Amino acid sequence: MSQEPLSPQEIVPLRLKEEANKDSLQDILDSLRSVKDDIGQICELSSEEKSLVTAFFESLFKLMHPLTTTLPVSTSSLPENMSHAIQANIDPTGHLIVYYKDQQVELKDLRQAENRDLMIHVVKDIIPKFKQLTDAYRRKIEYRIKLLSSVTKELQKISDAFSTALV
Repeated sequence: MSQEPLSPQEIVPLRLKEEANKDSLQDILDSLRSVKDDIGQICELSSEEKSLVTAFFESLFKLMHPLTTTLPVSTSSLPENMSHAIQANIDPTGHLIVYYKDQQVELKDLRQAENRDLMIHVVKDIIPKFKQLTDAYRRKIEYRIKLLSSVTKELQKISDAFSTALV
């Protein structure tokens, strides 16, 4: 059995097939290089995100600690899989405490990578509330200053008059 030489009509499709395979291989290699670049960027971004989350919660702790022990989180701002929650609060260390109808309590550490999307939902909800909290605290201090200032002035007048009367 001898093999007969290929005719010119048969050679052209074979060359096209080889070129197509070569192009297909090149496409695969290009895709893999792109995946490698994406993975490198994902690693860099993940590292940056971790640093930002750490800095965020350090700052939140410093700001929240003198003002309150927890901030309420609207259950409507939580993701769909937590829709049966009846109450939620965040503490200064980044823990979300979620209370459910069935008296179940769940504690989520928002600093953990697997909870980052949840963290974003919570942050969007608490920042306006935090502003209200700081405004209320400022007003409370302003009231005390106003009261103490008025009382102190009157006490000074009385003590001056008393001192003069005793001389």
